[in-house]
Amino acid sequence: MRKNIIGVLTSLSSIAFIVIVIGSYVIVAQTPITGTWTSEMRTGESRKNKEEKADDAGKIQLNFERLTANGGHNQNGSSYLFEELQGLTRDQAQNGRVSFRLVREAGTIECEGTFVNGKGSGTFTFTGNRSFAEGMKARGFDFNPTERRTDNVVGVQVREKGSRESLEDRLLSAALINVTTALADDLKSVGFGELNVDDLFKAAIFKVDSKFMAEMQATGFPNLRMEDLVKARIFKIDADFVRKVSDMGFGTKDFEQLVKYSIFKVTPEYLSELKAAGFDNLSAEDVVKFRIFKVTPELLTNLKADGFTNLSSEEVVKFRIFNIDREFIQKAKSANPNVTVEDLVRMKIGVHRSKDDTN
Repeated sequence: MRKNIIGVLTSLSSIAFIVIVIGSYVIVAQTPITGTWTSEMRTGESRKNKEEKADDAGKIQLNFERLTANGGHNQNGSSYLFEELQGLTRDQAQNGRVSFRLVREAGTIECEGTFVNGKGSGTFTFTGNRSFAEGMKARGFDFNPTERRTDNVVGVQVREKGSRESLEDRLLSAALINVTTALADDLKSVGFGELNVDDLFKAAIFKVDSKFMAEMQATGFPNLRMEDLVKARIFKIDADFVRKVSDMGFGTKDFEQLVKYSIFKVTPEYLSELKAAGFDNLSAEDVVKFRIFKVTPELLTNLKADGFTNLSSEEVVKFRIFNIDREFIQKAKSANPNVTVEDLVRMKIGVHRSKDDTN
């Protein structure tokens, strides 16, 4: 009968679902996620960046792995302060059996295992906090995935795992990177625009908060997205950098151009040197091109001294592409004082050809 209590246990990937039907109500109880963990102490010595070394020193690296629905492996790794791990001390993370917990707002990860000479391994169990998910949904961040539903012959509704990760998977991810309701409230306070759960995760990973969002918005870039803020964090672009670039007269409304500035190390100091050399009307593309081909202020000064004034950015770059140095220029000018950039290029190509022909 439909009013009887019917328990159905269905195994989907590593997650088991218990569906209980009472009348027209469906109650879903979900077993915890399980998997394995490995660990090692972080000394910071393996990191090239000094800031990263200082940040990692004294932390412990934890890597969590679990099976996915298609038989693959899902891995997450991060470094944690010992204060974040209940039941684990530095001494315990050297040798012996351990039992510790990572307690987050999104849920709790229980770990069991062994350490030998600072390296550990074992198993973990994660239990998600459904109240956290409900709180996030009330804030406009729905952690529930898209699901398919099929009706069993006995009238029991079974939830199948869809193409997206399950609620429990999302809660585990949120726990590992410490997504909190406080972070959600902070991000929404800026009025940045519509944000989703993935944006929350990005903000937690790359340390994007309301202060950074507001500062970047104030730089004048239109329609900034969370992806842009993530790039800004990765490439160390902040509001001060944007202002200095703009003050030099090399500002841009194309955020991707600003990213290129950072990638190719276009610094405010370099821009100042370009201006001093007389190149103060370059486009953002020209500036990046100068950096790619290693056009230095010294080269620009030497070209002026050799009589090459009012050069276009394309002409300057040719000196680098064809390796036209001062010695070559002076020899060419001794034969023809009015030699042009194009003449130099043809002569350089001809020199290379003559060398090849003699081989």
